[in-house]
This record gives sequence, structure tokens and C-alpha cells, in this order.
Amino acid sequence: MNPRTRIKICGLTREEDVDAAAQAGADAVGFVFYPKSPRHVTLSRARELARRLPPFVTPVGLFVNAPLAQIEAACEAIPSLVLQFHGDETPEQCAAVRRPYLRAARMAPGLDLLHFAHRYADAQALLLDAYVEGYGGGGKVFDWSLIPPSVPIPVVLSGGLTPANVTDGILQVRPWAVDVSSGVESAKGIKDPDAIRRFCEAVREADARIAAAVA
Repeated sequence: MNPRTRIKICGLTREEDVDAAAQAGADAVGFVFYPKSPRHVTLSRARELARRLPPFVTPVGLFVNAPLAQIEAACEAIPSLVLQFHGDETPEQCAAVRRPYLRAARMAPGLDLLHFAHRYADAQALLLDAYVEGYGGGGKVFDWSLIPPSVPIPVVLSGGLTPANVTDGILQVRPWAVDVSSGVESAKGIKDPDAIRRFCEAVREADARIAAAVA
């Protein structure tokens, strides 16, 4: 059983949002390097933002079918960067940089998640997101019952999470971590510090309820 659920706040574009995530207790923050995203940041901008992070808060770089050279440049610019692959990357492409990575799984009906997990067995975790046209979850919640009970690597629950539903998601799925972007925004790419705080509090509430149930 997880001692607590880790928290990742994704799609950060401003200094005040990085500060709010860290102050609220986030374990990781995400920078989107996909140019078509409204939350896209340049490498130089992400490097500036990552420098604000206190110790033990991990920067994560989100890529969609990016050239290897771009990924390597990001790793050089942000040495502690964890990679998150959201496109059609093969296991070999994900492993090519020799850096810890998360692999997004778009939860379309019919996806064999156990087979997917076997293919990407080197991933630190599978990030489970809703299936929509294009890439990214688009703030949509998927059917959590699609997740099999015995995924062999850690699961990060994503897709349409908000301060209002993340407690239920944790209680049902028991993920290693949760990932939120649009659910704590006042506008695309603009985070709401109060929503970030309430999201993190809701995660801790879920953990407290799980701990009380097994005590």
C-alpha cells in the first residue's frame, strides 16, 4: 500500500504557478514541450521556471513525438528532468535517452493495459489519461473501472481530475500518484493557486481516509 499519493501539477507557464504548486505540497511539476498545446513553453522558459523549484520537487518534461535531439537538449538544460511521453513513442524511443520516464496510456475502450505495461516495463510509471482526438486528455474523465486491479508498474491517475473528484479517484483506483492540469486553472495555462491548494488538500484527505480504513 502506498504511504501517500504523490501529486503532479502539469502545464505550468508562470513563476507564481510554480511557487503555488511547491507551497501546496506538490511532488512534481510538468512543463509541456508540445508546440500545439496552449500550455507550451520553450526550453529556455522551462529552464527558468525549473530553477525556482525547491529541493525534492521534480521537474517533468512532456513530449509528443519529439525528435531525440530536442529531448536530449531538454535533459542537458534541466539535469533533474523526468521525461513524460504522450505521443506514439515506441519503448525503444522512450528508453533511448537513458533517463527515467513516464509513459502516457490513452484509455480508449479495448486498450489492453496489461499488455501496454508489459511493452513499457522500463517506465517508472504509466500515466493513465482519457482518450480524445489529438494528444492530451483535454480535461476529460475516463471510466476508472477500465483500469485492471494488478497493473505491474506504478499508475499515475490523470484525465479531468479536479479538487472535487480527486478524492473519489484515489479511493477507487489507489494510484501511486495523481496528475492535474486544467482542473486547477482559471484559464488555459494559467493556474489558480487556491484550486491547487484545494486539490492537494483533497489528495491528503483521501490518503487519511484510506489510512483510517486500514488502521
